[in-house]
Amino acid sequence: MILLLVSLMVLLLIGVPIAYSLGLSGLVYFLIMQPGLIGVLPQRVLSGMDLYTMIALPLFILMGLVMNASGITARLIDFCLMLVGRFPGGLGHVNISTSMIFGGISGSSVSDTASVGSAMIPEMARKGYSVETASGITVASSTMGMIIPPSVPMVIYAVTAQQSIGTMFMASLVPGLLIGLLMMGIIALMAGRQGYPRAHAGLTPQQRRQVIQRAVLALLIPVFVVGAVVGGVATATESAALGVGYALFLALVVFKSLKLRELPALFRSAVMTSATVMIIIAMSQLYVWILSMEQIPQLLAGFLGGLDLTPTLLLLVVAAAVLLIGTFIDVTPAILLITPVVLPVLALADISPVQFGVLLISGLAIGLVTPPVGMCLNVCSSITGLSIGRIFRGALPFLLANLLVMLLVIAFPAITLWPLTLFS
Repeated sequence: MILLLVSLMVLLLIGVPIAYSLGLSGLVYFLIMQPGLIGVLPQRVLSGMDLYTMIALPLFILMGLVMNASGITARLIDFCLMLVGRFPGGLGHVNISTSMIFGGISGSSVSDTASVGSAMIPEMARKGYSVETASGITVASSTMGMIIPPSVPMVIYAVTAQQSIGTMFMASLVPGLLIGLLMMGIIALMAGRQGYPRAHAGLTPQQRRQVIQRAVLALLIPVFVVGAVVGGVATATESAALGVGYALFLALVVFKSLKLRELPALFRSAVMTSATVMIIIAMSQLYVWILSMEQIPQLLAGFLGGLDLTPTLLLLVVAAAVLLIGTFIDVTPAILLITPVVLPVLALADISPVQFGVLLISGLAIGLVTPPVGMCLNVCSSITGLSIGRIFRGALPFLLANLLVMLLVIAFPAITLWPLTLFS
């Protein structure tokens, strides 16, 4: 295991992409420790991707890309401005609420940062917010994109942990919304101290109706997609396909903001993004297989069992490890590496894999906003020109909301499990 981990760290430090680092590290292990099993490696790599439910992954990615390209961000900003702009710190509330809704459409925190940040950060700067604060609000609120359903990382976790995708979607809904509401509370406190203005929309009743009409079809997307899965109308894969069809209908026919000639570029982008994720999934299967052969989960379970930790303390230890790992490893490989190791340990403590899944994704979402990897920080830096360090300082007050929700998920499992009882 020392050979495995050291080779992985060396490859990552010299700049080898995570997928190839995982594959090469696994190959080094087998060449030295298990040369007789080399011929089985291609089979293990392919079997990791050969899952019907994985078809949902590129479909959700494509749905987000189509809606992203259809001008939906401006519609959502206008809608949120009408709802919460009148409160102190109005544009901060608009930024957060837009991310909350956009996250339920794109399923991606990075897409959220790019779309909402491009529109909101310059406007907030003109209204008296520092660029650092505006950027911090944007990246912190974008973490909801991978928590509020439908969520691409939640699909990956569900497949890895062999859990229902619909169950994971429902379990993550309340924590995701709580993060947004707590961030809006932080904005309200800051508005009084910093003098952030209200953002008066000044709309007539007719204009309000127009704003609602422009946004309502887009707002139905998460209800349409998640509702189909939870209600048993469609599987997650079928629901994702329906979501793509609905998104294309809105973009091409209703909004008419997307041209047919633009579709090949979107399809190509979806294929490339999906391929990037899938090759990481494939290579990570070597690690999962090695961990299983070396009985690492059993050894870890025995070690932690010897500490005699309560379920709450055990989850606190796991949460701290997730936050540390998420700082250095991107979301998808972190899910694939952590889940098969930790789940057997938690099962012995009678901790629900649903509760752990929400905790895991919530913790890794924070990793998107923490240096040095921080994908959302890098995207925001390219938009504003600020260093990732300054953006991180602006995000720190709002990340307290994420940490508080993680603690609530640990202390009160009903936050994740209660919504499931409504549909049982």
